[in-house]
Amino acid sequence: MIRRLAGVVVVPAVVVALVSGCGGDVDTPATEDGVVIDVVIGGGSVTPDNERIEATVGETITVRIESDADDELHVHAVPEHSFEIHPGTQETQFSVDVPGQVAMELHDTGKTVATLLVRP
Repeated sequence: MIRRLAGVVVVPAVVVALVSGCGGDVDTPATEDGVVIDVVIGGGSVTPDNERIEATVGETITVRIESDADDELHVHAVPEHSFEIHPGTQETQFSVDVPGQVAMELHDTGKTVATLLVRP
């Protein structure tokens, strides 16, 4: 009887510990409105630098850009997207219709900002 009671107490405690330990740091916030990616272009460097970001087909992806130079952001997805970047702050949105890996690249600097891992 004591052995059964110990099992009843231990199992729920283990479940609570496992569930509460499932949280983790997320570099790119996913919100009810989709994924938000903050991009900084300054002094010849770009942040993020080929960050891997998870998204879902049809989810809104918002890119907030702070730049000190002109460039062009290419999103190699279905459908393809291209956005002109000018010095200052701007924000743009898009979605991806087909699952897979999607590169987000800056045309002039030749840098990959992020690779989206788009799931169904």
